[in-house]
Amino acid sequence: MEKSILIVGAASAMGQELVRQQLQAGHSVYTTSRKALEKQGEKHIHAQFNIVESDFPEGFLPDSLDGLVYLPGTINLKPFRALKPEAFLEDFQVNVMGGIKTIHKIQKSFNPGSSIVMFSTVAVQRGMAYHSSVAVSKGAVEGLVRTLAAELAPKVRVNAIAPSLTHTPMSERMINTDDKLKAMKERHPLKEIGQPRDMASMVSYLLSDNARWITGQIMHIDGGLSTLNK
Repeated sequence: MEKSILIVGAASAMGQELVRQQLQAGHSVYTTSRKALEKQGEKHIHAQFNIVESDFPEGFLPDSLDGLVYLPGTINLKPFRALKPEAFLEDFQVNVMGGIKTIHKIQKSFNPGSSIVMFSTVAVQRGMAYHSSVAVSKGAVEGLVRTLAAELAPKVRVNAIAPSLTHTPMSERMINTDDKLKAMKERHPLKEIGQPRDMASMVSYLLSDNARWITGQIMHIDGGLSTLNK
């Protein structure tokens, strides 16, 4: 059955892979991003704007939706002493408030059986140095996901993905040499870092009817880092 899926922050490597997967499944895909994004076909409808600073363009959203994926995020890795309160607020705006604003806007448009997917991080569960700002905001995402899952059930399912390091432009400075990449791989029990398709495939699953009995969950797609000691 064809669905209508909204992907916010679709210009990322993960977002573009997810768009490809959803279009391949035959769905209509509505995307937003701060950057320009090339359309991938007739069923791909795009609007370029910043969700934190602006509202959805008039007439962009369909009358009904079956899924929302909120992808915008930050990687602000600094010692706590170097982070001013304003930095925490900026990360919170992107990671949390943009998602809240989006859900407020479209919540009445969800069809029964719809799915919301947001993003957390492995650093919420595992204490990691220099992750205080991102962990604070993504911890709020996890609280929001569980609360909304209870409040919106049984009509809408709400879940989050908590990845570890994924090979994207945002993480490039952490893996931009062979030594850095090797060290990051060694931290994970599976001895690899994540790829955009790993995350996009899990999102596609959570959006699908195959995940009809999954809600209120934080899915740790992290090469085993959050639960294994090897």
